[in-house]
Amino acid sequence: MIEHVYRRAAAASSVSRVIVATDDLRVFEAVRAFGGEVVMTSPDHRTGSERVAEVAARLDADLIVNVQGDEPLLAPTMIDDAVAACVTDPSVMLSTVRSRITDPAEIASPAVVKVVTDLRGRALYFTRAAVPFLRDPGTPVTWYKHVGLYVYRREFLLAFAALAPTPLELSESLEQLRALEHGHAIMTVESRHEALGVDTPDDLERVRRLLAAPAIS
Repeated sequence: MIEHVYRRAAAASSVSRVIVATDDLRVFEAVRAFGGEVVMTSPDHRTGSERVAEVAARLDADLIVNVQGDEPLLAPTMIDDAVAACVTDPSVMLSTVRSRITDPAEIASPAVVKVVTDLRGRALYFTRAAVPFLRDPGTPVTWYKHVGLYVYRREFLLAFAALAPTPLELSESLEQLRALEHGHAIMTVESRHEALGVDTPDDLERVRRLLAAPAIS
């Protein structure tokens, strides 16, 4: 799975270098086996952003992309779109991606993180609950799920990773809430591509079937 994520990240036109950050020797050896670049990090990090920040502190780059290793179906253009949000607007310190939920079962699933935004696309909240709540079935509403990637300005990432965990972050087990609770904006970009993170054994089997299916031209 990690090789699929690595190669999809490398295929993004806005990415110049891909590094796997891990504290697991099995992942380290797997990445080395397929020829990828990998760095061992401290085992004490509480979140992926903290782990990425350790590596970013030694890099000379304006923007840092964090792609979670459980997104083997990630479209490279998702990365490019999230990077573009920071490039076109210097005020954006942190961007991420959302996609429309097309499977009703995902709305109620706590394994699928939902995001609600303001009219400009800035995140209002991330949650494992079915949000927004549909009080009137006749009201048109679109549910969005969060895709596991972030683009940070490097200096923001280093400062963000040093912040203390926050109550909502700990309650939902969602690190991006730390940014919102500390008053930082997160810009979200809608993608037309379907995203499927691997959070459960059923997700893994579904991804395996999709990757094994022949391409349709």
